[in-house]
Amino acid sequence: MVLNKVFLEKVTLNIGVGEGGEILEKARELLEKICGQKVVVTLARARNPSFKIRKGDALGVKVTLRKKKAEEVLAKALDAVDKRLKESSFDDYGNVAFGVKEYIDYPGMKYDPKIGMFGFDVCVKLAKKGVRVAYRRIASRKIPAKQRVSKAEAIEFMTKQFGVNVSNSV
Repeated sequence: MVLNKVFLEKVTLNIGVGEGGEILEKARELLEKICGQKVVVTLARARNPSFKIRKGDALGVKVTLRKKKAEEVLAKALDAVDKRLKESSFDDYGNVAFGVKEYIDYPGMKYDPKIGMFGFDVCVKLAKKGVRVAYRRIASRKIPAKQRVSKAEAIEFMTKQFGVNVSNSV
């Protein structure tokens, strides 16, 4: 068993619309079409009077995917951005985030006039075996640096696994 092998832990798709109502329902319908899974409504954590947002207002929708479904959706989302990512899309902890400007770029999706035009964010979390030790409730421990996913390892994984071209500017 190789402990230092990087794997795809989860993929999160997110659409932030900034308000509730009909537009939020359209965003929810779109994400359900893309991944075929139930979507969660995200709420405001704090109030912001300049944007007329109160704590607890519905602002967006998200869905978290794992295992095979996550790999399939990620591969299609990378096709939507021509398998090109900026180096700044990677952080120092094994996370990758990028946006798809319009959902019609996503393979297999056609424009639906009832939904309108939306873009969405794709957030990818990479990990190594044994990382659960840091997140468990009982006897949680810090994990050593060799057990964390570095930026270089994340770039290498995305390049080998999904054929991504990483550059300084896209």
